[in-house]
Amino acid sequence: MNYRVTVLTPTLVGSGEALSPIDYMVWRDQVNVLDQSRIFKLLARGPRLDNYLAQIRRADRLDFGSWGGFAQNFAGRRIAFEHNSAVAHWNRMPVDHLFIPEFTTNGTGPYLPASALKGALRTAFLASRWQAKHMEGLAAKFEEGTLRRTAAEDLERQSLGNPGHDLMRAVAVADSAAVSREQFQVYVWRTAKLDNRGGRIAWGWKGVGRSTVEPNRMGDASTRFAEMATPGTEFAGRWDELARVKSNANARTLCAAANAYSMTSLTLHEKFASACGLAGVVASVRKLKEAIGAAGETECLVNLGWGGGFFGKTGWPHPEDANYRKLLGALPPYSRTIAAGLPFPKTRRIVFLNDQPAALAGWVSVRVS
Repeated sequence: MNYRVTVLTPTLVGSGEALSPIDYMVWRDQVNVLDQSRIFKLLARGPRLDNYLAQIRRADRLDFGSWGGFAQNFAGRRIAFEHNSAVAHWNRMPVDHLFIPEFTTNGTGPYLPASALKGALRTAFLASRWQAKHMEGLAAKFEEGTLRRTAAEDLERQSLGNPGHDLMRAVAVADSAAVSREQFQVYVWRTAKLDNRGGRIAWGWKGVGRSTVEPNRMGDASTRFAEMATPGTEFAGRWDELARVKSNANARTLCAAANAYSMTSLTLHEKFASACGLAGVVASVRKLKEAIGAAGETECLVNLGWGGGFFGKTGWPHPEDANYRKLLGALPPYSRTIAAGLPFPKTRRIVFLNDQPAALAGWVSVRVS
């Protein structure tokens, strides 16, 4: 059996690596990644190497006036910006906003790691086995003071089995084949967030630092960049189901669980985007929901990699559940949001297309055949 993943919205499955502002130059509406080893070999033949090293040592980004020729002649690869407006945003941002996360790559090119795909399916499968009564039990133990720090891990093992007998062992997924680098672009993204202002819930864009920028001042918001696979990109790899492992985990059950999980999270995303007046995002989410409705038995939509946020790491995609909010409120990263009575999660990372908020990152279609 094989799987085919088709990118529906800009997707980043990162390796943890990022291009720093001294690894590349922006020239002609594209990111030119410098081949530093070639540059060092060239400069070592003359007196300019010391000047180049001194500038790298003290600069937060390379001076195009002095070293722009290297961007033209010694770029290891060139990644186009999705829209030419990105250059102006790039020029305005502080240096810590200019690190560009890279897509996972091996010696032959960018590829989709099997762990990203199987991890998303595992989360959905786990969610299909959890019920409200499980949250009630955890909340009761929390109030009694008997809740273990490993309660979530214990519940996961009860639902899917211990590592040696995990139900997901029945499915073996391989890394995809590499794809062409031409199918990647650098996208602009910003964070939309909800705030409690005098008892009234309002929204804005996350600003530089901890500030919030009003919706009509979008150009002043914190702007970041990421290398993403463009919609339509396809990744293909091997999918095997092991008959020797006793489990009901297979392409049909996993796709059914993934579609149910995705429909739940997309409904909450649509509610958030509607409240913020993000018409482009609402339209994108509705198209994804329509795709779920039209999916076959071994086809599903999942959210992969960067940008998934809370829904990429929870086995219970129901943050409105009172018992769940009680548990989340005890966690330092979420306590302020829960205490303020805000909808949870209160932020979404929004990918921009044509300089307009347009989509949520990382949504793909998976087909097993």
